[in-house]
Amino acid sequence: MNPRSMSEEELAIYEWQLDVPGHGVPGQEKLAGATVLVSRVGGLGSPVAYELAAAGVGRLVLAHAGVTKHSDLNRQLLMTHANLGSSRVECASRRLKELNPRLDVVAIDANINERNAAELVAMADVVVDAAPLFQERLAMNDAAFAKGIPIVECAMYDLEATITTQQAGRTSSLRDLVPEPPDPWQRRFPVFGAVSGAVGCLGAMEAIKCITGLGEPLFNRMLFMNLRNMRMRTLSLQAP
Repeated sequence: MNPRSMSEEELAIYEWQLDVPGHGVPGQEKLAGATVLVSRVGGLGSPVAYELAAAGVGRLVLAHAGVTKHSDLNRQLLMTHANLGSSRVECASRRLKELNPRLDVVAIDANINERNAAELVAMADVVVDAAPLFQERLAMNDAAFAKGIPIVECAMYDLEATITTQQAGRTSSLRDLVPEPPDPWQRRFPVFGAVSGAVGCLGAMEAIKCITGLGEPLFNRMLFMNLRNMRMRTLSLQAP
C-alpha cells in the first residue's frame, strides 16, 4: 500500500468517516493508496465493491465472468435490467465509477481458478472472497496465503451467513476448515439478496480494517449470523 494525499474535494466527500476515532486523514490516505481484489461481484461482491468504492479505496480489481441474467437482478445490486445479456463485470465497473469517478477499476471478465489465482491475488493488498464455488475459494485462499495477503472470507446460505478474515502466519486457512470442495455443491443455492448484502457490507468493513489498522479484524474468529431469528455469535477458530 502506498498512501496517497487527499484533495480538498476528497476531504469534503469523506468528512464523516474522517471523524471516526483512529481513522482521520492518515487512514483515508491508506484507503486511497490501496488495491482490493473482489471475486465475484454478484449478490455478495456487489455490496462489497460498492462500499469499498464509497469509502474511498483507490483501486478495485473485479473478477467475474459471464453476462447479466434475469436471475441476477434480485440480489446483484451492481447489475441493471438494461445490462441483461452484457458483461457483468463491465456493468459493475460503470456503476462504481458513477459513484466514485476517482476510482481505478480493473475489470476482469473471468472467474478465479488455479491458473489465474496467483496473478490476480498479487495485484492486491487485501482480497475479499465473494465466490460461490469452493474450487474458486480454495484457489484464491491458497494464493493469498502463499503471498501473505489478508483475505476476507464471506459466505451465505438460506438466511445464514459467516465471515472471517485470514492471513498466513496469523490464522488457519480456508483449506484447514474445508480441505476439499463439499460434494454435492452447486453455484445456485437458496438465499435472499438482503442476506448477501448484510454479509457483504461486513466484508467491506473487514477489508477497510485490514488496510487502515482500524479496530480488530476477525482473525481466528468467525462471525455466524442467523437472520431468520436475528441471532449472532462469534466462534473462536484454532490459531496456526
